[in-house]
Amino acid sequence: MDQLAHIERILAMAGGIIVAVVSAYALKNDWKTPGLDNQVFKVMLALLFVGAVLAFLAGYGILGTFPKAA
Repeated sequence: MDQLAHIERILAMAGGIIVAVVSAYALKNDWKTPGLDNQVFKVMLALLFVGAVLAFLAGYGILGTFPKAA
């Protein structure tokens, strides 16, 4: 069972890296486009980037760790 947790953490970290890179690249390419619908798309990409970073940090064990009971 412990091995399954390690596999899930590795997948979360890999997925977080991939999604963060792709969303940052798309945000960089769409940065100068005008229009309200494009502004909403930029906010969505930024939120996707933040979520991917949080997924990476949770997979690495920085977020979501709780102290063990004594």
